[in-house]
Amino acid sequence: MAVSKDDHGPLWRRRTSKGDFAAWLAWLIGAAVVAVCFSLISDKTIWEFVWSAPREAADLGSRMIPPDWSYSTQLWRPLWDTFNIATLGTAIALIISVPVAFCAARNTTPSTSVVRPIALFVIAASRSINSLIWALLLVVIVGPGVFAGVLAIAFRSIGFCGKLLYEAIEEIDVPPVEAVTATGASSGQVLTYGVAPQIMPAFAGISVFRWDINIRESTILGLVGAGGIGLQLSASINNLDWSRVAVILIAILATVIVSEWLSAKIRGALT
Repeated sequence: MAVSKDDHGPLWRRRTSKGDFAAWLAWLIGAAVVAVCFSLISDKTIWEFVWSAPREAADLGSRMIPPDWSYSTQLWRPLWDTFNIATLGTAIALIISVPVAFCAARNTTPSTSVVRPIALFVIAASRSINSLIWALLLVVIVGPGVFAGVLAIAFRSIGFCGKLLYEAIEEIDVPPVEAVTATGASSGQVLTYGVAPQIMPAFAGISVFRWDINIRESTILGLVGAGGIGLQLSASINNLDWSRVAVILIAILATVIVSEWLSAKIRGALT
């Protein structure tokens, strides 16, 4: 903001001359970056396919109708596997993320110079790799199947749960911890009676929220061989059996809606 004077008194201006020049320069640089990016994308895009996309989408949709409802009886086991992948993966992640979070929090870590950086690295490494990439790696290591999917969900969830939990630990009230410490309690008793009761609501909310996310993520792990309903989806797409693909997509949508409803009910009960 700049203020100058004329014959009628102070004159308000939003920016100084230098500020206006800097704003215009920023807009010019932004426009140049957008133009360059569009040019790079355009050179590698087959625009004929883009213009025909609505027609292709309509044709694909017509192939999915009517859905092959008789195939739905074969989806119960894959859906159960998907549920188990999400649930077991979340449980494993929570078991691992709790000590990682305590080691990452400044007020509970045994060492800020050694242990905390290691814990933060574990959290960052877990969060930086998508669950689908984890599944690709684990299918090669442990073989295809549900076990690879469970580990992929777990490894991906450790960073998410650990980060939110260690932030909750760092935000706890100090007086209850000091009161427990003043009684001569050991460090373990301080964590049990001074810290844990304060973070339990956050821990419960994080657990339910991550499980809800993992339900959705576990539906696609089968595309790379990590079990669940994604296996049937991949097979149906490869066979161009679009009526079965429609049934599978409807089943996935129903599963996600049910998981949303359950997580909302559980969070409501916890608050």
